[in-house]
Amino acid sequence: MGSATDKIKGTANEAIGKAKQGVGEAIGSDKMQGEGALQEIKGKGQKAVGEAKEAAKESVNKAADAANKNL
Repeated sequence: MGSATDKIKGTANEAIGKAKQGVGEAIGSDKMQGEGALQEIKGKGQKAVGEAKEAAKESVNKAADAANKNL
């Protein structure tokens, strides 16, 4: 997956997780609240992976640009 895809999926998982937590709280379901919390954490992880991929790509591009200038 690309960095943008990871970030989009992460954002979606965070939002769904928060919604599940809210529904779980409203209906008194500890299980749903727990599932929501896990999904939110998963989303945060996905976003972090996407950001790391983007940062790595930017670093590689900067290094390549610097190398090309020296040629």
